[in-house]
Amino acid sequence: MNRLFSIVILFFGLTSLNAQIHEIGGFVGGSNFIGDIGKTDYVAPNELAFGILYKWNKSPRHAWRISLTQARITGNDKDSKVPARIKRGYDFENEIREVSAGLEFNFFNFNLHDFGSKFTPYVYTGLSYISYDGLFFLDKKPKIDNTRHSLSIPITVGVKTRIMDHLILGFESSAKFTFKDDLDGSNSSNDNLEPLKFGNINSKDWYVFTGFTLTYTYGNKPCYCRD
Repeated sequence: MNRLFSIVILFFGLTSLNAQIHEIGGFVGGSNFIGDIGKTDYVAPNELAFGILYKWNKSPRHAWRISLTQARITGNDKDSKVPARIKRGYDFENEIREVSAGLEFNFFNFNLHDFGSKFTPYVYTGLSYISYDGLFFLDKKPKIDNTRHSLSIPITVGVKTRIMDHLILGFESSAKFTFKDDLDGSNSSNDNLEPLKFGNINSKDWYVFTGFTLTYTYGNKPCYCRD
């Protein structure tokens, strides 16, 4: 995973050498988990999430986007409104490291070289690669089995506005559907831990990032031409 992070950082550096109309900046906000332990609320950030992101604005309506984000996720059955979970009393914590790439679509034209007030809602989706600790429970305590990797699909909605000539402020919430069910230790992918599984084994885990993005725009004014 460290090698992948290095490739992403190198990519960010190379894009500045041949820039046309680009954005680079960061994300800071909160994360929450949706699975077999803890709350069942969809958007309820309770831990810190932060990262860096880059966008190549292909047109005023869409941009290619890549990001690197790290977050802590936690869950505690005592915070749930489900009686069975409260009685069970499990809790866990995990670290997620995510690389995501995909397409961002603006509902309104958002030409970065037309200075002045700008505002638009947007959506983003693509594909993410995550690294995390595979967990399992023994004597009601979470244990680490091994480092795991998976893909997830981000479903992101947000709004953004220009706050200065070269600064774009955004607010977004991104729900990530994973293809795993062991981020909280309820359904380990290790076959040797089969007797320790619990919860709904037919439902995959989700995690959500909610927060602010701040990006700096740079590059020469392009002609938005069709390929």
